Amino acid sequence: MDLGIAGRVALVTASSRGLGYDVACRLAQEGVKLAMCARTVEVLQDAADRIRDSYQTEVQNIVCDLTDERQSTSMVDDVIGRFGAVDILVVNCGGPPSGAFMEHDDRRWRDAVDLNLMSAVYLTRAVVPQMMKRRWGRIVFMTSISVKQPIDGLILSNSVRAATVGLAKSLANELGPYGICVNSVCPGYFQTGRVQQLAEQHASKTQGRPQDLLDAWARQNALQRVGDPAEFGPLVAFLCSERAAYLTGTAIAIDGGLCRSLY
Repeated sequence: MDLGIAGRVALVTASSRGLGYDVACRLAQEGVKLAMCARTVEVLQDAADRIRDSYQTEVQNIVCDLTDERQSTSMVDDVIGRFGAVDILVVNCGGPPSGAFMEHDDRRWRDAVDLNLMSAVYLTRAVVPQMMKRRWGRIVFMTSISVKQPIDGLILSNSVRAATVGLAKSLANELGPYGICVNSVCPGYFQTGRVQQLAEQHASKTQGRPQDLLDAWARQNALQRVGDPAEFGPLVAFLCSERAAYLTGTAIAIDGGLCRSLY
């Protein structure tokens, strides 16, 4: 299917590895001009080079700390300066630390808000004016299945990512008249460094094996397996496309059937 976005400009954050990298690859495959960001120079450069070589598209890579409003705004300005626009924004960032409620002090709560909510606020505020002017745009927030079905031991993520989905739903109503679609995607367990890290942290507390926990997580969903990151990017690419022009305000689970909710 031709998604109708060849030549558009996409900014995908935290895209040097994991699910963010796969999203960047899928959009590059569709012929978009791509801006990528991460915090580690060498890892980001390697990821950008691989995408350039594989898809022969223009790629701009920018080192950025998404919790810093000044850096986020400057990054958007740099992308617009090079490509002339940001048509597509995919907001992705790492998750906050695991742990129970009483394990987290005020600093950790504030850090989680900065990482998972305020980063989305900064980036959206920076791209929306020029999207409104052109009356076209796609914004996708990458969150977690925890917004639909809270995950034990991830109270920071459960709380703050839910706020991000509330932001997305509200933005969809405000920006719809300008042809801007805003959606959230809610991944379950995928074969990423983040999921491996969570398994290792849990195993260190219980003297168990990380692989045993990964296997247990896999058994929780209908497909009885952990997802492949390559299965995630196509959904986000579709939400960023012309074909998704009547799809906004949604929070779509991609979790192998982990969430038991009817909606």
